[in-house]
Amino acid sequence: MSEANTVKQKQVLIIEDELIIAKDLEDILQGLGYEVPRIIRNGDEAISYLSFHSPDLVLCDITLRGNTDGIDVAMTVSKKKKIPFVFLTSLSDPSTLDRAKLALPFGYIVKPFDDRDIASAVEIAMFKFEQELQAIRISQTRIEEIAQTHLTQKEYLILEQMIQGATYQSIADELTVSINAIKYHTKNLFLKFDAANRADLMQKILMLYTRTSGE
Repeated sequence: MSEANTVKQKQVLIIEDELIIAKDLEDILQGLGYEVPRIIRNGDEAISYLSFHSPDLVLCDITLRGNTDGIDVAMTVSKKKKIPFVFLTSLSDPSTLDRAKLALPFGYIVKPFDDRDIASAVEIAMFKFEQELQAIRISQTRIEEIAQTHLTQKEYLILEQMIQGATYQSIADELTVSINAIKYHTKNLFLKFDAANRADLMQKILMLYTRTSGE
């Protein structure tokens, strides 16, 4: 098998309640070499899915059927993990855009769109997100400023994976240790950051990053 065939495809989740548009997006993304793990048509379902999965990017329509729209989805998910969102919308009025800005999206695509719109928006968003992750990766000293005691190298590696939204099982696989070992180190992280749970820990870290990136 060639090296090119062993490279893992980047995943782009589609959240779009218009099935024809969603299928069109899926065809475009697959043609660009991305994997589409799922098409989700409901905001609440999207939040549930993203609680357990971490695609490389989310294309999310702002207007969804039901009480939970795309902006709600992005803001809810961002409290627990960092995943880049690119909003799809046929609404470009100032009030909608002002509200969408609060979710800190990595881009907007205004309908109707073509292949080039999708390709450029996805590539730029992924590049910007990787730059942000690099900034987080090199800030162990800053992260330790809010910890009560020094982090071990293993704890820092686990924290990096958690910031990217990885599950405990995927972290265990990545670091080639047992899931019980990951849970043990995670409990130590909670203690060191005075965090009640994973969501609380992520909020503390992401708030630190927001302050760092604004300096």
